[in-house]
Amino acid sequence: METIKCERLECANSDLPEFKMEEILEALRAGELVVYPTETVYGLGANALNEGAVKKVYMVKKRPFDMPLSVAVRDLNMLEQIAILDDRERKLVKKFMPGPLTLLVTKRPVIPDILTSASMEVGVRIPDQPFALRLIEQFGPLTSTSANIHSKPNPLSTTEVMQELGDAVRFYLDCGVPKLGKPSTIVQLNNGGLEVIRKGPISLEEIMAVLNE
Repeated sequence: METIKCERLECANSDLPEFKMEEILEALRAGELVVYPTETVYGLGANALNEGAVKKVYMVKKRPFDMPLSVAVRDLNMLEQIAILDDRERKLVKKFMPGPLTLLVTKRPVIPDILTSASMEVGVRIPDQPFALRLIEQFGPLTSTSANIHSKPNPLSTTEVMQELGDAVRFYLDCGVPKLGKPSTIVQLNNGGLEVIRKGPISLEEIMAVLNE
């Protein structure tokens, strides 16, 4: 794996100067990787619409290519630019996002097949973290996957991540310990039913209560 200059930046108050933000954006445009904060765990971010950048995420994480990645977006408008929602899915987005819910929905062609392992569905979420939202607002959709080697413990600090990923990442954006410290709930709606792909901070009961309103 190619090594690059890496840099750790403190962004706890979302107050990085614009020239630093521009350096981060330029790195993402160039297909490089950044570690960014969310309310769940630290994420490994790349341009979610660029096949080469997405491939780099898999390579750095040593993640099997048959295991799809998810996408982080800024808001419902950005979400609907990359995915197609039905009324029930939109209801969950409006209730639980920003927040620790990832929803599997029908992808639009703009999402590269490598990200979804050639599936027609893509996991989407809106992180509840001010700096992450600022970054996504300025750049666009990012890959949403834990910033670690595949199957290793979830990363709760940039120090942990740097020990694992080192110079494969251009920027480590440090906002302290994530407030939840565990991955998001993942669900999929299908044929009028609901499947929980991964249990997380939002319970099945909470989700069903919203769908039944």
